[in-house]
Amino acid sequence: MELITPGLGLVFWMTLAFLLLVYVLGKFAWKPILQMLKERETSIHEALSSASKAREEMKQLQFSNEQLLQEAKNERDALMNEARKVRDRLIEEARVKATEEASRIVEGAKASIQNEKMAAITELKNQIAESSLNLAKFILKRELSDPKKQEEYVQELLKEVKFN
Repeated sequence: MELITPGLGLVFWMTLAFLLLVYVLGKFAWKPILQMLKERETSIHEALSSASKAREEMKQLQFSNEQLLQEAKNERDALMNEARKVRDRLIEEARVKATEEASRIVEGAKASIQNEKMAAITELKNQIAESSLNLAKFILKRELSDPKKQEEYVQELLKEVKFN
């Protein structure tokens, strides 16, 4: 039963040993342990703060990246639209120039054809007139070889002149 009801001496020495242990621990171990715990708490707090800052920076960088990507897409779209407009304008200008050139060539060809047509008609008239003169010379030589026929021809011409 001595364990259940300890003696006064045992309680005294146990209390003294406990107080001595608390004093030694308080003097030599408690302060370094508390300081290490405080340092550990500070380092954990700094690590959490650093991780939070890094997370915020990552969000900010991601937002910046998305914003830059959107700006790049918008700029690309603007450049593509501008390129399409320039392409369409150049095609339209080329079409207009080609149409004008074709019209000019057609007009030149028409003028050239008209000039050649007139030249051919003039040449044909000249050939017909020359042939008519040659034919008339031939007929007149043949008809007017006799003086009597000459007299009749002159009388006939005079009659025609009076009717006109």
